[in-house]
Amino acid sequence: QVSLVVNVASECGYTDSHYKALQQLQRDLGPYHFNVLAFPCNQFGQQEPDSNREIESFARKTYGASFPMFSKITVSGAGAIPAYKYLIDSTGEEPTWNFWKYLVGPNGKVVKAWDSTVSVEEIRPHVTELVRKIILKKKDEL
Repeated sequence: QVSLVVNVASECGYTDSHYKALQQLQRDLGPYHFNVLAFPCNQFGQQEPDSNREIESFARKTYGASFPMFSKITVSGAGAIPAYKYLIDSTGEEPTWNFWKYLVGPNGKVVKAWDSTVSVEEIRPHVTELVRKIILKKKDEL
């Protein structure tokens, strides 16, 4: 499966555009070969202050988010969870704000990272290509 790992925040200037686009990507490509993996983070500008339950409720009700939402975490610095340490070590790119995106291939290797200013639409071709390869490989195996 291909994954797009994103550190999300409910009160960021990027929230509306990113959540809408992430949900559209999930709707178009998921859930068999692709998933957005959302990790709420309050590290940047204190823009994710609510509880895990409130964050998930906000994303599901406001944006119809159907992708997995994890518990609030730290994504950079000494307190970063191991998954994010792996993403950072693999790319040399450490999140400096909300909505950093890491594309992870089906082999678990990180393909690329993008910062908050890069839209989900700009990333879509990279995600689509990886999903396409999975589908073609499965088709060849049939």
